[in-house]
Amino acid sequence: MVSTAITRPVTLLVRFMQWSSAVIVMGITSYFINSWPNGQHTIYWEVISTISVAFFLPGFISPFMPHRLSRFVLPIDIVFSYLWLTAFVFAAQDYNWKNCRAHSPPGEDCALKKANESFIFLASIFTFFAIALEVMNLWAAQRETTPNEKHGGGRATGP
Repeated sequence: MVSTAITRPVTLLVRFMQWSSAVIVMGITSYFINSWPNGQHTIYWEVISTISVAFFLPGFISPFMPHRLSRFVLPIDIVFSYLWLTAFVFAAQDYNWKNCRAHSPPGEDCALKKANESFIFLASIFTFFAIALEVMNLWAAQRETTPNEKHGGGRATGP
């Protein structure tokens, strides 16, 4: 059986990894924007990472208030999972299919571009994990707060 004692700390860890990956992408992409010419993919990564940093914050509280926050946090995670997946596809196209040095931003070292791609992937995958854990945490919280009807509603039965 899954309980909130298990899902809460795991959810917090995944939320921290999700948020910190978005912060790192925001930092690397901001460096790209500040130092090099901008491409459409670079601007997309910056917008998604910046918005994610703000929108992921309620996720840190949701394990402790699942009945109130899950209805807001879960749709945010679903939307951002697709946005981050799209960001990863853009990064993979720019840095893996073509000449890495020639693409967004042109001239920058490929190691930093690959690091950005890696953290974009991590933000994407941890967002998918956050969806699953949010559902598990909500399910566990509902099960713990709802009396067990099979055994007499949580009350002792008998004489």
